[in-house]
Amino acid sequence: MTTVRKGQAPAPLARNAFHERFMQAFFDPAWQAESAALARIEEIAWDAYREGRKAPVTRKAGPGFADPDYELSVEWRETRDKLIAAQQEWSQPGTPSRVLLVCGAARNDGTCPGEISKTFRLVQTAREVLQGEGIEVELLDLSRLTSDFDRHIHPCKGCVSTAMPLCHWPCSCYPNHALRQTGDWMNEIYQLWVRAHGVILMTPVYWYQVASPLKLMMDRLVCADGGNPDPTSTHGKRPDEAKALELKGWDYPKHLAGRTYGVVVHGDVAGVGDVRRALCDWLDWMGLIDAAGHSRLDRYIGYYEPYALSHDALDADTAVQEEVRNVARAVAAAVGELRAGRLSAPERWFKEPRPK
Repeated sequence: MTTVRKGQAPAPLARNAFHERFMQAFFDPAWQAESAALARIEEIAWDAYREGRKAPVTRKAGPGFADPDYELSVEWRETRDKLIAAQQEWSQPGTPSRVLLVCGAARNDGTCPGEISKTFRLVQTAREVLQGEGIEVELLDLSRLTSDFDRHIHPCKGCVSTAMPLCHWPCSCYPNHALRQTGDWMNEIYQLWVRAHGVILMTPVYWYQVASPLKLMMDRLVCADGGNPDPTSTHGKRPDEAKALELKGWDYPKHLAGRTYGVVVHGDVAGVGDVRRALCDWLDWMGLIDAAGHSRLDRYIGYYEPYALSHDALDADTAVQEEVRNVARAVAAAVGELRAGRLSAPERWFKEPRPK
């Protein structure tokens, strides 16, 4: 059995350091009128931190789990049950065909930039096409991370790198009430992905990469590719048990396999091709099926022109607008083929010599 390596994490916060960290959320002088109440709340938060009350409300897992007596987080259980219901709905032939449109840009006009993103405009173009094809569209605008109150996609903690079974489907790392890591959007986002028959990702290029809100979501979707649907099999986050379980043999279930996808990447200087290829490789790895050549697009909009004129450049580029419509048309057609049982993915029958 391999050794669980230790020694990286810093020591827990001392009481005075915890006080300084806790009070950062209450910098506004308006809170001073409630300083006594805040002090009482801080004591509760301090106790939760010291005691590690990550999931303060639990109940026994019950039948269907490896350890029916294990105390499962009620929040995790609620999300898991919703994903099971969403998958059942997805598989029923009589339900509406559904495409998830993901706007990956960080910019919107509800916060500092003061203007909508070009990505959002492209998403709306695709939306019109999909709705015209009779497809139900769900829009995931990740820019809301920058403008909504207390909305977060917390970073992936990398459990999969310790052992795949330690990465639970859906993610059980959040919420962590002991660390005030709450308000996590992913519990809703997982449901959007599971319900969708098709997904279209759209993103600008930020420093040769996808936009940061999109990358946060991508990392947190690692549990959809091999994740463990039974946290009781590892008794929560027990790395020794997870390692032993993986070494006995793990089947790396692909929880989102069989959906179809399209990708639109745009930039103004460099990097669009690399980002588009990276996104498609990621989706292919997770078992999604590309909707053929027209579904994968990378283009420059306003190449080397001033940022201030970028929306004008998009207005003038009617060709790229039509290419985005073609991405939507390709995904709509692929969704129809998927639901009719005709969408070809012959590699799904291959046995991987090195599964991961």
